[in-house]
Amino acid sequence: MSDPQTAYQVLARKYRPETFADLVGQDAMVRTLKNAFAADRIAQAFIMTGIRGTGKTTTARIIAKGMNCIGPDGQGGPTTDPCGVCEHCRAIMESRHVDVMEMDAASNTGVDNIRDAVIDSVSYAPSSARYKIYIIDEIHMLSTHAFNALLKTLEEPPPHVKFIFATTEIRKVPVTVLSRCQRFDLRRIEPEEMIGLLRRIAETEGARISDDALALITRAAEGSARDATSLLDQAIAHGAGETGAEQVRAMLGLADRGRVLDLFDMIMKGDAAGALHELSAQYAEGADPMAVLRDLAEVTHWISVVKITPEAAEDPTIGPDERARGQAMAEALPMRVLTRMWQMLLKALEEVAEAPNAMMAAEMAIIRLTHVADLPSPEDLVRKLRDAPSSPPPGPGNGGGQAAAPAGQAGAAGVAPQAGTPAPAGPSGPQGQSTARAPQAEAALAAYPTFDHVVELIRANRDAKLLIEVETCLRLAAYRPGRIEVEPTADAPQDLAQRLGAALQRWTGARWAVTLVNEGGGETIAERRDAERTALEAEARGHPLVRAVFEAFPQARIQDIRTPDDQAAAAENAALPEVEDEWDPFEED
Repeated sequence: MSDPQTAYQVLARKYRPETFADLVGQDAMVRTLKNAFAADRIAQAFIMTGIRGTGKTTTARIIAKGMNCIGPDGQGGPTTDPCGVCEHCRAIMESRHVDVMEMDAASNTGVDNIRDAVIDSVSYAPSSARYKIYIIDEIHMLSTHAFNALLKTLEEPPPHVKFIFATTEIRKVPVTVLSRCQRFDLRRIEPEEMIGLLRRIAETEGARISDDALALITRAAEGSARDATSLLDQAIAHGAGETGAEQVRAMLGLADRGRVLDLFDMIMKGDAAGALHELSAQYAEGADPMAVLRDLAEVTHWISVVKITPEAAEDPTIGPDERARGQAMAEALPMRVLTRMWQMLLKALEEVAEAPNAMMAAEMAIIRLTHVADLPSPEDLVRKLRDAPSSPPPGPGNGGGQAAAPAGQAGAAGVAPQAGTPAPAGPSGPQGQSTARAPQAEAALAAYPTFDHVVELIRANRDAKLLIEVETCLRLAAYRPGRIEVEPTADAPQDLAQRLGAALQRWTGARWAVTLVNEGGGETIAERRDAERTALEAEARGHPLVRAVFEAFPQARIQDIRTPDDQAAAAENAALPEVEDEWDPFEED
């Protein structure tokens, strides 16, 4: 049974910084604090923010030691170089100092916790130290009432009290609290500094670990010193004293960076079979499909950045062979292909995360990527279609050897302008005796001067069945407000006129007479609309670019036609969004 005094301690705790000189990558904060201590301008409250593992809580303890350090001889004052041997330094380092209270806000979120731990005790002088210090970790987890209860004490604490806060979510801390603290943003540790730190720890531990393995650990830590030292601890154990990149890659579930570049190259060349074989080989060797796709996304991002800023290739975590391959790919691949690859990989990562079988989802994503990677860009496709010789393809309005409609009036993307909607067909209503109506009914009928207004009324009331029947089964012969004469088509329902009159009377409150005639009706609304569509489609097909599209893709069809007027209306609606009325508390009812 091992002695508790000599029990193994993880590297993240064993090599935790004890002085400001030990902090890595936080030079700006260290310089500010040293100047403040030297000038005796120590703030009443500090707040440390940054990602996990950058040293927020560790910095808080170093500040606490510096404020209470009395030196080896017991005569020292506040310092940025705590001795580490006096009773206060040792007690704070071991988290047992009675005057330095550490509180986890994640598990003490309420106002009662703040009252019991802070507010009720700040008025008492420290037992033995120079300052009574409250270190509150993850302070953003406090409730709103807890923050409010802390404000007064935080703004005017007793001279012997100092506050040090730490948080990873600075935006969740109320501005009223932030304004009462000196804020320090702890940066992510740069790769060069991280590799140097890990190398020093490995040498101190007597472990042999390759530079490539340190680079992999640094990349996986994403700037967090605690994550990096924890991974180093695991890597040393995994490699049994001598650790290389292969062991670290297997430990992290990563694929070989060179093989990821091979897979990326196969995808870019459209080699689906080769890409699937490479993915299967990496999976058989222990690589996680999700990790492979993440590596592909990382490579895509890195190559895109190198294409824009070539100096980004000088990354210490990237080997010389990988750097050369990445630079060559950045020169050869257009940015449009890289951005398309990035977007599709993001979608693929979501699919793999939700799929019941990650490998199947990853294979489907690779197949999709290989089929899309070698597609021409929209610019190349338009250029190819424009340069290709073309002849009018067969189609509606362009058959039987007839000449195509002129293309001179074609709008953007070969879409013809919209013709105006013709007035309703049919003669005007009879001018004989009219039925006497009440003034209210006359006013109600005056709102529908044309049959088009009647159709819009049916549409506004969302009677889809009646609307379809009116548009396809009735030919308008005569119309005036309150009286409609129509010629029914052969497939018109027998009760259509009766239902139309009853619906109009119900919606307007006035009586409508719907009369059926045997002849004299014009085109139905559907026939008129189809004729306009056919004319527009014929005009669009006459455009050279549209003809080229149909020659290149014989099975294509025109799905929609947007005229310049339609595009202008859409642009106007997009530029002028509807703004909801705001409530004005001073507006009178």
